[in-house]
Amino acid sequence: MSDSADEIVDIFTDGACSGNPGPGGWGAILRSAGRERELCGGAPDTTNNRMEMTAVIEALKALKRPVMARVHTDSQYVQKGISEWIHAWKRRGWRTAGKQAVKNADLWRVLDEQASRHRVEWLWVRGHAGHAENERADALARRGLESLSRK
Repeated sequence: MSDSADEIVDIFTDGACSGNPGPGGWGAILRSAGRERELCGGAPDTTNNRMEMTAVIEALKALKRPVMARVHTDSQYVQKGISEWIHAWKRRGWRTAGKQAVKNADLWRVLDEQASRHRVEWLWVRGHAGHAENERADALARRGLESLSRK
């Protein structure tokens, strides 16, 4: 989708879960230079936070070259985790300030690796507040969740 490091890709993501934990879905929209690509998928036994993270990971994996990416997420867990908290977690060997193991460390490591390939701006948007792309990403996440029942 991307042609150069100067290209800006807007990524809109969301996750959904039926029960928490329970079956979940994720969705992402990638937009650049007037083109769009939609992605979605699901997992049979997961959490909402894992689906929120997976949406961003899969969107970043879909980028073939380094780009400037603006990731729009309604998950403060993802936005703050990757832009603020992760630095201390890494310094402490993937432990919280309370010396507990960081939840979802497996996905945080993958997200960190994928993000490091790009210049990423992490933007939080209010969920379910009429943000058109967030609503579409939510619909894609629900489609990913529904796909599980069809398998």
